[in-house]
Amino acid sequence: MRWVGRAALVLVTAALFGSVAGFARTQDRPPQPAPPVQGGAFRSGIDLVSLNVTVTDAASRYVTDLSGGDFSVFEDGFKQDIGFFSRTSLSLAVALLLDSSASMEDRMRTTQTAALGFVQSLRPQDQAQVIDFDSRVSVVVPFTTSRPELEKAITSTVAGGSTSLYNAIYIALKELKKTQARSIEDLRRQAIIVLSDGEDTSSLVSYEEVLEQAKRSETVIYAIGIRTREPGSGKGFNESDFVLRQLTSQTGGRVFFPVTVDELPAIYALISQELSSQYLIGYTSSNTRRDGRWRRIMVRASRPGATARTRLGYYAPAS
Repeated sequence: MRWVGRAALVLVTAALFGSVAGFARTQDRPPQPAPPVQGGAFRSGIDLVSLNVTVTDAASRYVTDLSGGDFSVFEDGFKQDIGFFSRTSLSLAVALLLDSSASMEDRMRTTQTAALGFVQSLRPQDQAQVIDFDSRVSVVVPFTTSRPELEKAITSTVAGGSTSLYNAIYIALKELKKTQARSIEDLRRQAIIVLSDGEDTSSLVSYEEVLEQAKRSETVIYAIGIRTREPGSGKGFNESDFVLRQLTSQTGGRVFFPVTVDELPAIYALISQELSSQYLIGYTSSNTRRDGRWRRIMVRASRPGATARTRLGYYAPAS
């Protein structure tokens, strides 16, 4: 079993412009194109909070033409100065998690086809890995830009065993965090797309541990829950529903509960569209205490009818 992945996300760093204090405040002037930056080593700005923000209108369509001045960021109720704003879509590092437990046997071909469609939507510079999980977790292929390798990994999954959902997500989060970007060209947005048909039955880590790891990451989690029983008919359904909703809402992602597996291609396409429609916002917190506490984040878009979505918060640096 290989638990090796190669991807990292350092969305915005102080080195991009020399120092955090040197960031231009986008709300004080019209949005300017980012100055050219040279490759090379750089230092991560640990006090800079970076956010991937998705904006939709009243009809749930993605809004992609906003400027920095259209956004307001609040931390624990206090408005923050936006230091960086970009509509540029950075390259992606996506972990595709596929449930191959025994209960998925009748759906494997359809789920594989849908995942293949998502891989085909990736740009040449985007990386992805495939993680197969049942009673065990296996990185079938580490992060790569090779579409043939990804497609081969997806079609090689075989149903059998129990479901170790928490283990799979925990490992994916850990592996995405391992490699730090060493140049501007390495900057990538991180995302996990997990497909599962039920509650966890065999993980060694708990839901609480996975949730804590997700809250400490900058990875957006998208979940597709294939329901195997009617809503409200049993404890298992309610637990898996709750878990997927919590993991996705905490990280700024979305959860989908298709009625049939035939909806999967459209769901993967929607996730791909969302990832390419996000804004990148960075700010330095006005709260200078290094107490390691949880801080809640809220982002508002000024356009009437628009709703902004991002991760719910982060842990402050600790002394």
